[in-house]
Amino acid sequence: MATKYEMVVGLEVHAQLATQSKLFCACPTDGFGAPPNSRICPVCTGQPGVLPVLNRRAAELAFRAALALGCRITPISIFARKNYFYPDLPKAYQISQYELPFSEHGGLEIRTKDGHTQRVRIHRIHMEEDAGKLLHAIGAEKLDCSLVDFNRGGTPLVEIVSEPDLRSSDEAYAYLTALKEILQYAGVSGCNMEKGEMRCDANVSLRPEGTEKFGTRAEIKNLNSFHNVKLALEHEFVRQAEILDSGGRVVQETRLWDAERGMTASMRSKEEAHDYRYFPDPDLLPLEADADWIGRIQAELPELPARRRARLAAEFGLSDYDAEVLSGDKELGDYFLAAKPHKKNAKTLSNLMTTELLARLNAESLSTAEARGKIRPEHLSELAGIVAEGKISSKIAKEVFSRLWDGKITGLEKDGNILVAIERQGLAQVSDEGRIKAWVQEALAANPKAAEDLRGGKERAAGSIVGAVMKLSKGKANPALVNRLIKEAVKS
Repeated sequence: MATKYEMVVGLEVHAQLATQSKLFCACPTDGFGAPPNSRICPVCTGQPGVLPVLNRRAAELAFRAALALGCRITPISIFARKNYFYPDLPKAYQISQYELPFSEHGGLEIRTKDGHTQRVRIHRIHMEEDAGKLLHAIGAEKLDCSLVDFNRGGTPLVEIVSEPDLRSSDEAYAYLTALKEILQYAGVSGCNMEKGEMRCDANVSLRPEGTEKFGTRAEIKNLNSFHNVKLALEHEFVRQAEILDSGGRVVQETRLWDAERGMTASMRSKEEAHDYRYFPDPDLLPLEADADWIGRIQAELPELPARRRARLAAEFGLSDYDAEVLSGDKELGDYFLAAKPHKKNAKTLSNLMTTELLARLNAESLSTAEARGKIRPEHLSELAGIVAEGKISSKIAKEVFSRLWDGKITGLEKDGNILVAIERQGLAQVSDEGRIKAWVQEALAANPKAAEDLRGGKERAAGSIVGAVMKLSKGKANPALVNRLIKEAVKS
């Protein structure tokens, strides 16, 4: 049915800038979870006679986002009033940027799960203030009216508008993932979607495959997760394809994503769309981008995800997968580098981090930044080195990791030697040939069929003997010695 159509997607992403105060006043931005209307003042609630004052830190972070995304900086940009009436907008206009945004024409590289890579262009980035929030219920109790919480009103945002370069829901997901990584690396935004720090609207249309002209687009709102963006695009593709296949016409409209029903629903048509009557805000001067100021912001940018990914692979010999996982979270990559890895232990260190460390963080609902409070990077690096050198098995390493995490291995602050601590707790690997030979003989006697198969040349049978030896040794026997001594035993 719809395979003859190509999807065309452009995304508009709002990211909250990581400032302590709002865009045009001194009210704090920590309103998430705070009592309603406890983070407000005459400026952000639009009281008569007040004047906005631009937050310099917000401007710095906005310009940092633009530079990290390779945008061209506009020498002079202008704040504009976007006029519309809605209960959560106390001034009846939103301060934004329109004809002269502060940056344009950037882009970023994306990579989908199937390995497809491409560059997605960014049309523009501009600053604007957030609106308030309408409350239609308190807890489980639905209200017969709407209440307004202005805590978010005036919160500084950047709106990042992509070109319509995306052709699938997978590409959209990859774009949002890459964008989030860059904003977090650059320290621009926390991008926590649960707290409303990152929000997305999607413009989607269909066109016959092989054609250049764009179809009529629908704008989808209420997308509160990357997963929902993907689902909404897939649903909208089917919806529009069915209309076109039946000879109908897709109308330009705004639609809402209903996650519970798994479908989009019409919100308003083009005929109902607002005329925002933009005009320059008379209370705010044009914003001049001083070349020295821009240069300083550029110099302060950290290593960004793509460059870190390439460095981890080249410098430490990590696979593309390992490098991608470690660079996908800035704190995780910082932890890895703080461990001062080298090529001999880097792979083992990466394995411990992407399995044991992440599993514990997820299980205990901890952030990656909190990992250092559980296990210091240098201790995990030393553990990885001991495993890489064959002094302990990977099974024992997991047990050591668990004890380190739970604070059951002490004395490291004093002598700092993981191997000494392991030996002290009876976890050291056994490399004594005499003891291992005894375990091998016991394992062969307890598994006569496997022993007979092994003597008959069936190499696969060695697995059960090795397993039996490791069970007898409680995972402490040196695996290399176990394998050699089993081979010697069946030959004799």
